[in-house]
Amino acid sequence: MLKKIGIGIAATIVVLAVVAALQPATYEVSRSALVPASPEQVFAVLDTFKDFTTWSPWSKRDPSMKTSMTGAESGAGAVYEWTGNDKVGQGRMTILSSRPNESVSIKLEFLKPFPGLADTTFTITPEGNGSRVTWAMVGHLDYMGKVMGMFMSWDKMIGPDFEQGLAALGPLVQRVASTRPGPG
Repeated sequence: MLKKIGIGIAATIVVLAVVAALQPATYEVSRSALVPASPEQVFAVLDTFKDFTTWSPWSKRDPSMKTSMTGAESGAGAVYEWTGNDKVGQGRMTILSSRPNESVSIKLEFLKPFPGLADTTFTITPEGNGSRVTWAMVGHLDYMGKVMGMFMSWDKMIGPDFEQGLAALGPLVQRVASTRPGPG
């Protein structure tokens, strides 16, 4: 009897391991919002990490999080690093490319508590008197990430954060546009 139970448990573990291995190697999360500002004004905020802590939903989870910015001030080569509590972990974002008033592409590296890599893109599209901003992320999953994905939804876990961030982005863009010289 114990032998049959042992075989049943082993077979279940093998099946779960195979199912996990067959899971997609990426996950995608995307949210968009209408921001009452021109594409130029939105791009001016997204193309730099200067104001990121102001609208980032993760900054609220750890107000004492340590951050630093290195590299270029804006555009390709701008780097933002953070170290925080267990709710925000540790990581780095690097702007890889940007198309003025259209998009910003970022390499997102999670270092702690779990290493991970994701490609993040902000797309800006004119819409009415404002701009439609889409925040999209494609994350790359190792085997453990695939296992976790069997029991949780990446979209449900990250999507609400994107919604909070986009909701805070609009008022920030308007404040920045009213205080900084520049296009728009």
